[in-house]
Amino acid sequence: MPHNPRMPAPSPDAELAALIDRVGRRDDTALRLLYERASPKLFGLAMKVLRQREWAEDVLQESFLTIWRVAADYRSTLSPPMAWMGLIVRSRALDLLRRRTADRAQLTQEFDEVMAETFESDASNPMDTADASQQAWALHQCLSRLEGRQREVLCLAYLRELSHGELAEQLKLPLGTVKTWIRRGLEKLRSCMQQFA
Repeated sequence: MPHNPRMPAPSPDAELAALIDRVGRRDDTALRLLYERASPKLFGLAMKVLRQREWAEDVLQESFLTIWRVAADYRSTLSPPMAWMGLIVRSRALDLLRRRTADRAQLTQEFDEVMAETFESDASNPMDTADASQQAWALHQCLSRLEGRQREVLCLAYLRELSHGELAEQLKLPLGTVKTWIRRGLEKLRSCMQQFA
């Protein structure tokens, strides 16, 4: 009797993409399932950025409202589902920080300008949303081209709003090295993002 191999289980990305597709068709059950599957990781991301549970919970709820609104425009060919949802969470978290943080370090402002150029708006229409997904994919590609430590310094500076001095202290690196890595990293990011423009 011939052996019938079982069909492989769908990948987590495929499952999440299918749920997002259903959410895009206004399926409440799919939204609940998507929340159950994705919220632990997305909440973790919000906590990393905000470091306050109450703020992170607010951002997570706000992010899922956004996902509900724009899910129909999601394209799995442009961005993996967790990366796409993570971008929404991070964007909402940083919006909250911007509202609550009056005095920002020059480093964060410079990195924010790069991000602002990349993600021009909150995607008020489907074309903007598709563009934002494409830009998120491009940013992911560009970040992956940076050397490990350079990428780490930029991400820490951006997500945790650390000054040059705080970064140098935390990473046990000379201040000049940190400044150089940040400057060169931002230059590489700008140059790389222009290739995708």
